[in-house]
Amino acid sequence: MSDKTIKCLRCNKEMDYITHEDIQLGKHSFFFGDWAHLLAGGLAVSIYICPECGKIEFFYAGEKEEKLPQVVCPNCGEKHDFDYPKCPHCNWNRE
Repeated sequence: MSDKTIKCLRCNKEMDYITHEDIQLGKHSFFFGDWAHLLAGGLAVSIYICPECGKIEFFYAGEKEEKLPQVVCPNCGEKHDFDYPKCPHCNWNRE
């Protein structure tokens, strides 16, 4: 059970805590299959729902020090989050 009080952005009602889940990162690849899923890990989230309008919200539930896996851009050499399809530094598209 979560001790946070979250208000719905649509109707301003207090949202109900549903559960804590780990969402799988990565995606399926034609050449590498599900290896990207295994290497990317998961993202810990808390899930809330508004009893009035049904809006669902996901909130980061991991440790403060925990970050998304990083990759190095082969074009500029800068690190960025694994889930970005383009490098935020040089706009190189890895797909």
